[in-house]
Amino acid sequence: MTLIKSISGIRGTIGGRPEENLTPLDLVAFLSAYAQQLKQKFPKFGDLSVVLGRDGRISGPLLHQLASSVLRFNGISVLDVGLATTPTVEMAVIREKAQGGIILSASHNLRQWNALKLLNEKGEFLNAEDGEAILTLAKNSAFIYADIDSLGREIKVNDALESHIAAITALKLVRTQDIAKRNFKIVVDGINSVGALAIPTLLESLGVKDIEIINGDINGEFAHNPEPLDQFLEEIKQRVVNVGADLGIVVDPDVDRLAFIDEKGKMFGEEYTLVAVADYVMHDYCPCFYQKISVSNLSSSRALKDITEKRGGAYYAAAVGEVNVVNKMKETGAVIGGEGNGGVIYPELHYGRDALVGTALFLSFLAQEGVSVSELKRRYPQYQMIKDRIDLNQETDVKALLIKIKEHYQGEQINDMDGLKIDWPDSWVHLRASNTEPIIRIYAEANTYEEASRRVQKIKEIIA
Repeated sequence: MTLIKSISGIRGTIGGRPEENLTPLDLVAFLSAYAQQLKQKFPKFGDLSVVLGRDGRISGPLLHQLASSVLRFNGISVLDVGLATTPTVEMAVIREKAQGGIILSASHNLRQWNALKLLNEKGEFLNAEDGEAILTLAKNSAFIYADIDSLGREIKVNDALESHIAAITALKLVRTQDIAKRNFKIVVDGINSVGALAIPTLLESLGVKDIEIINGDINGEFAHNPEPLDQFLEEIKQRVVNVGADLGIVVDPDVDRLAFIDEKGKMFGEEYTLVAVADYVMHDYCPCFYQKISVSNLSSSRALKDITEKRGGAYYAAAVGEVNVVNKMKETGAVIGGEGNGGVIYPELHYGRDALVGTALFLSFLAQEGVSVSELKRRYPQYQMIKDRIDLNQETDVKALLIKIKEHYQGEQINDMDGLKIDWPDSWVHLRASNTEPIIRIYAEANTYEEASRRVQKIKEIIA
């Protein structure tokens, strides 16, 4: 059982002892700290409000009730969007001019997990300063609750998804008419969460009429591991082929990660989701009133850098984590960015990973080019990536492990901005401690699977 506290929120497994798992006591403390931090940040606001939404997890309704009550006891009004994707909550914060937002979702983690994802008044994840302030408040139990005349209200917001989709279809690069003319047949894996509602609704708004949904019951009983990786997606790969679909769409439980299946039942590659969308945004036939600049994190494929430079643009790398990517995007004026796990950030809409806008832009690209998904994939450098992990225990000294590896590879091109990344002309490997699980993630990329695998195994030998 696990509890992980970080500047971005609190994540853990349901049940067990406080401070060791995600329990009601832990939730009350963290929610109260978030509320207190908002009141300190906005002292002149008479009626503070927070947008609250959840994915389809089993524990979601209970956590939703608890979160709403705690916020209201702190004098914070709750704008309740109910079942909602993470990007929908982010967009709702902007639209409602709220002072913050909370998504109850553990992203790709298994069914026994849940989490609080905390947003600021811009609908973006908290910066380090605000996150540290919340951690301190929670640790010190520095709470002052509202009196009977100052309790917060609960206000239902029923059109958050519709508003989010309307903003997407209004984007200049979303070619709704072209998409409709292609008559796409699409299979959607809703992973028994809110994607089963959001993605089909988006597709219908884009003019797609032939939609098949698998794992469409929003009950939190995930039909497979909810991380959208190739090894977990046999069902949709087979279904795409069996029904003769043009593509399959896969999301994680809170719909900020996006992956595609081609018409042959092959994984497009979650790393290539961002690559393809970036290629479209920076394409010659798109409006060129902006600089062609892209950003991804250190663990993302080199293919984004390659395609950006091919389009005459500039690429920048950021530390892993959405807030880090967003900060680098703002710093550089990037027109597209995200993370190689299928996270697309399109700032013309908002600064957050958004599988809905990623889907709309990808389909627009397919429609504009008149090609199949497999044909599009063949245009890009065919790097092979391995995503592995090392499980940690409480005694593991992560810093010492990274120093050991760094010493072994002294003389190579080293980047220790976020964990440790070692670059070679034809490959790279990146190690970092996860912010969401007690593991070290090992990512390696090379021209061949064998070379990437060799890099990973060598790292494990050094650590052993």
